[in-house]
Amino acid sequence: METWRVLAAALLAAAGLPLALVVMAKIRDRTQSSGQVALGGVVTLTLLVVLGVLMLTVLPGLVAWVLVAAVAGAVSVMLLAS
Repeated sequence: METWRVLAAALLAAAGLPLALVVMAKIRDRTQSSGQVALGGVVTLTLLVVLGVLMLTVLPGLVAWVLVAAVAGAVSVMLLAS
């Protein structure tokens, strides 16, 4: 496994965990339902795991780094907007 794949997956995980927390907080603010909050967290973390596995195995370099940048950008915007 190439080093850049591991690095990209690690950066995705580092940016994805705060993303999951922000998504869960926004769902809690809108619905006040703990079930919906848990579902949002599970969906977000599942998508991050699937992207991480794809990144580690089959995605080309450019696509992997664009995904990392997109997740990091989304986290930045969500944290600044809240």
